Amino acid sequence: MFTSASEQEQGGGHRRRDGYAVHIEGLRAMRGGRAVLHDVLLAVPRGQVWTLMGVSGAGKSTLLRTVAGLEPFDGGRIVVEQAVTLTPGPVPRERHLRALREHVGFVFQQHALFAHLSVLDNITLAPRHVRGLSRSDAETRAMSLLEDLGVAHRATAMPAEISGGEAQRVAIARALALDPGVLLMDEPTAALDPARRRTLAEGLRALTRNGRSLLITTHDTDFALAVADNVAVLADGQVVEVGAPRDVLTQPRHRATRALLSSVDGQRADATAPATGSP
Repeated sequence: MFTSASEQEQGGGHRRRDGYAVHIEGLRAMRGGRAVLHDVLLAVPRGQVWTLMGVSGAGKSTLLRTVAGLEPFDGGRIVVEQAVTLTPGPVPRERHLRALREHVGFVFQQHALFAHLSVLDNITLAPRHVRGLSRSDAETRAMSLLEDLGVAHRATAMPAEISGGEAQRVAIARALALDPGVLLMDEPTAALDPARRRTLAEGLRALTRNGRSLLITTHDTDFALAVADNVAVLADGQVVEVGAPRDVLTQPRHRATRALLSSVDGQRADATAPATGSP
């Protein structure tokens, strides 16, 4: 369920939280009788980049998807940009989530572009149908985004015709098409080489200049150090450590953070180990 800011005002509602783009209070989510999120508390200020980190199964993606209104939750609430409050219950029908879509953009790990639409049409879809823009106005906005992201030359291409890196930039453009104040990204560096990760980090930092906030799930500590203002570490569905990246990722206090860093170090060692056996 959710309410918009106007509904809160009419019904008494909740006090708004100035300065926070996303405010999560006591969030609890059950899946198959198991708590996958438990009493999550998180407050992301406007204009900052936060990364959600933790070992696989810690609850990062579930948390991100609940903020996007893509998954239900069972307790607590989520306040987005002081304008929309998500409350426990089943996920509403998409037409009831239009207020949320105005404030939150989501970039899926696998990009999730519509295969039957061109790059340009992927980006203009929401502005035309959610905001009611004309095709001409929506295309002008879309081309500006594609130009900023360096893929304007691919506007007429179909998703199957573009590279993975291009698809990611198109997905970012689509998520920004409604000019949301909050951008959510699920593991954006998973398929990128180190050079592209650095470029992505620089581009994402630039998105905060007008006050936009980013909440990103990642296993990539180098990326988090480069892009984030703060890191939140999850373990067993709870936020167990929050702080500046260099504090959390170089001087971890919680055992879950130490376990995460140990697993990352192990993956790096495996990646750089010389091959064995016969050529």
